[in-house]
Amino acid sequence: MNMHTSIITRITLIFAALSTVVMIAIGAIASYAVDSHFAEEDLIEIEGKLELIHHALNSAPEKEEQPLPQRLNDALIGHHALSVMVYRPDKQLVYRSMEASFPAELLLPHPAPYAPHSAHLQRWQQNGHAYRGLVVQFPASAQRPSLNVAIAVDIGHHDHFIHHFQRSLWLYLTTGILFLVAVGWIAARRGLRPIRDFVRMAGNISASRLGERIDVTSLPRELVELGVSFNAMLQRLQESFLRLSEFSSDIAHELRTPVSNLMTQSHVALSQARSAGEYQEILYSNIEEYERLSRMIADMLFLAKADNGLLVPHRETMDLGVEIDAVIEFYEALAAEKQLLVSRHGTATLAGDRLMIRRAFSNLLSNAVRYTPVGQTITITIHYDDSHWITVWVDNAGEPVPEDALARLFDRFYRVDPSRQRESEGTGLGLAITKSIIEAHGGSIRALYQDHTMRFELRLPRAEISQFT
Repeated sequence: MNMHTSIITRITLIFAALSTVVMIAIGAIASYAVDSHFAEEDLIEIEGKLELIHHALNSAPEKEEQPLPQRLNDALIGHHALSVMVYRPDKQLVYRSMEASFPAELLLPHPAPYAPHSAHLQRWQQNGHAYRGLVVQFPASAQRPSLNVAIAVDIGHHDHFIHHFQRSLWLYLTTGILFLVAVGWIAARRGLRPIRDFVRMAGNISASRLGERIDVTSLPRELVELGVSFNAMLQRLQESFLRLSEFSSDIAHELRTPVSNLMTQSHVALSQARSAGEYQEILYSNIEEYERLSRMIADMLFLAKADNGLLVPHRETMDLGVEIDAVIEFYEALAAEKQLLVSRHGTATLAGDRLMIRRAFSNLLSNAVRYTPVGQTITITIHYDDSHWITVWVDNAGEPVPEDALARLFDRFYRVDPSRQRESEGTGLGLAITKSIIEAHGGSIRALYQDHTMRFELRLPRAEISQFT
């Protein structure tokens, strides 16, 4: 069998091979049992005749040995399939039945003494007939000298029966093997039907039919786990396709707005003659849109690098509190406009890329400043979670966020309230970039909302002591 042989063919061939071995074994055992049965019957018969011969020999006085053939004929009368020869050790013939025919090599001058229930029969062919018999010695007694007795039974009728028995047996066994092969093929084909249904459904899966699922309740126990895993894979594919579709729609929308603004402003500028100052003002306005497009393209390239594992942080030890204070100082003026109080508590030493870490906390602080109500506070807390991790909480008051939207805050272009999409200057990629940076440093981030407070929780691996030396 090669690698392309079907499973049904493999199962059928294995089943056929095993069935053939079992059938051949059954046939061999049956043939051996029948032959052993006949051999045992022949042995019983021969031992019985030996007892008769022994009795006849011992009852005859030595000087009256001449009538022995007549006595043996009388003892063996009616046993036509029996051959008997009595001879002295010097091979002088004493008695021989009419059907007696023994091979010369069997007629030994000194065969083994007769011992009841311990004889071993020999089998031979003579003059086209099959015999089973033996040669034994009756030791000398007070009535006669030592005599050898060769005795055999014609087993031609046994051989004839065994021949027909074996021919019928192997015919039935061959028929049984063919029947079992057919049954094995049908059973394998029926047993693999769920897999064929599996393959048929998998072949029908397309981008427009990712919502279909396999009914695992109708699967055999061995395929339930495969069905569950397949459905889970379809679920992940469906979610990925949905997010990709949303991402394509969002990015088209995000790009269309600044491009539309640029085209509108250009058409308005060309609609009539204007002064140099008016053209200059329009160009400044266009530059803002170009900068927005440039930031969006740069952010998308950054995320593309993260998706392909190309975002490799440059490791250096830093005081995380100092880096966060620098970010807070950058947003100090913007926070002051909204009368926000921004504070930082705790510190820690981190091994990471200084620019990436600043960018991650800049995105978080920018997001917090944007959505914190006027006059509220923003708190950044650094905490040693245990001996290996640093936990940072960024807390700010804000509007409630639905539970199912918290995990999606890190999706690209996702906004809890789509109506506020164009109110801010953000590209909608800030939290996605923050998540990529934190994960590139071996950490994790999640969003929580509790007691009117929005919290972003970051976990970063702590710098080992060996890294500072």
